[in-house]
Amino acid sequence: MLLEVEVHAASHIGRVRQGNEDNYLLLDLPNSRKWTAPEDEFEVRSKFFRIDEGGIVLAVSDGMGGALAGEVASKMTVETIGNRLLGIASENLTVTQNSSLIERLYEATIYANKVIHTEQRRRLEYSGMGATLTGASITADAVDLIQIGDSRGYLIRNAQIRQLTKDQSLVQQLIDANQIRPEEAENHLMKNVILQALGAQSDIYPVVVRFYPQRDDILLLCSDGLSNKLRANDMLNIVLENLDDLKNACISLVRQANERGGEDNITVVLARLRGSALPEPTEDEVKVEQISFDSIHDTTEEDTGEL
Repeated sequence: MLLEVEVHAASHIGRVRQGNEDNYLLLDLPNSRKWTAPEDEFEVRSKFFRIDEGGIVLAVSDGMGGALAGEVASKMTVETIGNRLLGIASENLTVTQNSSLIERLYEATIYANKVIHTEQRRRLEYSGMGATLTGASITADAVDLIQIGDSRGYLIRNAQIRQLTKDQSLVQQLIDANQIRPEEAENHLMKNVILQALGAQSDIYPVVVRFYPQRDDILLLCSDGLSNKLRANDMLNIVLENLDDLKNACISLVRQANERGGEDNITVVLARLRGSALPEPTEDEVKVEQISFDSIHDTTEEDTGEL
């Protein structure tokens, strides 16, 4: 049983910001390799993974904070999570190599929050820094997404797009309470207020959802620099126009966000899933399950209490 994943990732400063506070993570666990966004240049990083055991992790992180603090926070997020997962056997952890990949990613996320929170309290110049995280653990069995903040994960299947994550933001909370309509959220004064961020609080509560992949599924992870400029159907159309060249789709998504203003940093990761491990696509509705790891959260807090 083989899973093949074609990945293209890019992070762009945009047209207004002085620095790039976004980052991404591509983590090849079977081969102990990781990649993050290159500094001071725009480049589409393309990778091809063959997985029969283990899996890969893809993630997008959007930093926040004064001066360079946002850039530091997003870099600490992807570096700490990546290193934690690659070094999983060498430390006193609440999960082991026999744990599922999403359990390990969940634990690494909780750990990264403690590390970043400690750093922003220890150094005045990093006070108030934090970062979003939308991460995906991909195995032949399932795709699990972990969410903190308002970066997003989408699934493209059968020429349709579905948002898999839910923004942890004030405007989303207002929508859920029927106090504003979804279309009002786009220009709401509190649009940028998020309810969770790595490092901003001593405790975080990631949300994890699972879906079961089918052949030719395309996963799209992005920061709000993309999703604030392109609606879901805009993203879908760009990807469908470039099905034979997902690298160009990645470039086109970034270019379109910039053409619509580019006020924020823009980060996107595209991943196409293929291989004998996956069933043929069906017309059935995508089923998304929520997964709970409360026991890991509780134990991890105890293990990192010294932070």
